[in-house]
Amino acid sequence: MIQTLKQKLYFFIASYFKFFAKIRLYLWHPHIIVVTGSNGKTTLLHLLASQIGSKAKYSYHANSAYGIPFDILGLKRETLFIYEWAYLFLIAPFKLLSPLPKQKLYIVEADCDRPGEGKFLAELLRPEVTIWVSSARTHSMNYDGLVKRGIFTSIEDAVAYEFGFFIEKTKRLSILNSDLAHITKQNSRTKAHIIKLSFEQLKEYRITTNGTSFIFDDMTISIPELLPKEVFYALAVTHKLLEYLHMPLDTSFNKFTPPPGRSSIFQGIKGTTLIDSSYNANLASMKAILTMFEKITGTKKWVVLGDMLEQGKNEQQEHEKLAEEVSKLTVERVILLGPRNAQYTYPKLKVLEKGIPTQSFMNPREVLDYLLDNIKGNEIILFKGGRFLEGVIEHLLMNKTDIEKLCRREKVWQTRRKKWNL
Repeated sequence: MIQTLKQKLYFFIASYFKFFAKIRLYLWHPHIIVVTGSNGKTTLLHLLASQIGSKAKYSYHANSAYGIPFDILGLKRETLFIYEWAYLFLIAPFKLLSPLPKQKLYIVEADCDRPGEGKFLAELLRPEVTIWVSSARTHSMNYDGLVKRGIFTSIEDAVAYEFGFFIEKTKRLSILNSDLAHITKQNSRTKAHIIKLSFEQLKEYRITTNGTSFIFDDMTISIPELLPKEVFYALAVTHKLLEYLHMPLDTSFNKFTPPPGRSSIFQGIKGTTLIDSSYNANLASMKAILTMFEKITGTKKWVVLGDMLEQGKNEQQEHEKLAEEVSKLTVERVILLGPRNAQYTYPKLKVLEKGIPTQSFMNPREVLDYLLDNIKGNEIILFKGGRFLEGVIEHLLMNKTDIEKLCRREKVWQTRRKKWNL
């Protein structure tokens, strides 16, 4: 009942903050660039920031109907506990009196966790440029009702339609992934000029534990981070946007730092290499990371996979498809975490009989204990998915100062991890 009430009040309460954010945008009047899509938004935002730097303001850690108005107003939830809301309601009007940002360029990461969120944010932002490079089955449980009522034929169509509000409200330029039919289906909704990107432009992709190289448009970009092949779209977008802004491209990307939980590399105990992609997961992002991991050379490769959350009525289908992707890997060991993986992924892997030693656990503490007991040394271990895998990684780091580079450092997440003895 409480959850239903929260859903009904979501946009009603968000509209309060949107009202003041809209006034502040009018007073500020920046050039607005929206970065949207199901996967890779935050990585793209950081890639753009590494090139444009202080010439723009960025909506770090804010991409929702609440987060973006908060970012515009200069509000921030410090603890994520409910008692903060009273202060946020009271202070919002007074934020109109605070100094406006000096930057005249505002780059905004925008998501569509639920039906109506794309329209809500697009009407607030009315971007000059929209960048949309991915669309997949995300936050499916929130879109199940639209498919059930026959409004859309699939979750993918419903999600893409919601993202489409951003290009519908875009004034000048839309940069889009032309390889995805769900995106191209929405192209007619924009009156802006369209630049289309395709994998056909990518001439070569190389990856080792020392970094990743992409060759396209007669240039080579080498970044000392682990990046899936799909990051090509983000790099191509960065190139096209900088051309639009009449700014030079630094192909070294030496100022780029990946956001926490997106394929960061850490040295672990006993000479292990830890690849942290624990921020979240859907099937599309799982496939991208697993494909990347398969290309990395190593004889002692392990994968630790958490549940894919918010998949709604499709969670069995999605987790069984995950098993099919895992079965393609050449790895020494697979460790699964969570009730969905236990119920759907693990049995499917057993049916596929690929011979990969696989363990399934219900909570992250069990995963940590298993790793501590079984790591011999020099393993390359990939962590992907939810259910507090960042807490597992924290206890495997060789250098404890790296803890601050992990995701979910807020107090509320620390409290929740303690319940699992992490």
